[in-house]
Amino acid sequence: MALRELSSLEKYLGLKKPNKYTTRGDKKIPVLQSSNGTQLVGLLTIACHLVKEAKRPELLGDSTERRALAQQWLEYRVTRLDGYSKEDVKNILQDLNLHLQDKVYLTGNQFTVADALMYYGVHPLIVDLSIQEKEQYVNVTRWFDHIQHYPGVRHHLPLVVVLRNTIYTGRHH
Repeated sequence: MALRELSSLEKYLGLKKPNKYTTRGDKKIPVLQSSNGTQLVGLLTIACHLVKEAKRPELLGDSTERRALAQQWLEYRVTRLDGYSKEDVKNILQDLNLHLQDKVYLTGNQFTVADALMYYGVHPLIVDLSIQEKEQYVNVTRWFDHIQHYPGVRHHLPLVVVLRNTIYTGRHH
């Protein structure tokens, strides 16, 4: 999965020459053989390298605080989402829902590489949610739908239908 994510990130970043990746170990950790012969190992390391290679530093955050928040969510992606269990899903969605309560993106009002990689990681969770569950995590659903329509991000993933109409009008009859 990580290899397709990195390929999609390359396309989003507009990198013309696709990199060659391999994987390492049982967990299939991505490895990039760089042009100078060194190996870059790990989804986050490679993603940050690609952002710098594309000369798009704003995608890592435009301030010290936003860079720290982007890094925090990138770490969350690898430590909590990669290899999650069915029991973890509710906690992951609750964490995200609470964090996104007053934010458009994970770092506030600016799209970062953390949004793209979290979107890729959360996609399998959202696909499996019922309409009622999507309503339960309304902030995650809003963010997810926004990111899946963000130009150039979705690439290899199918579109997830998110209802925009509320089921209940709130009127008393």
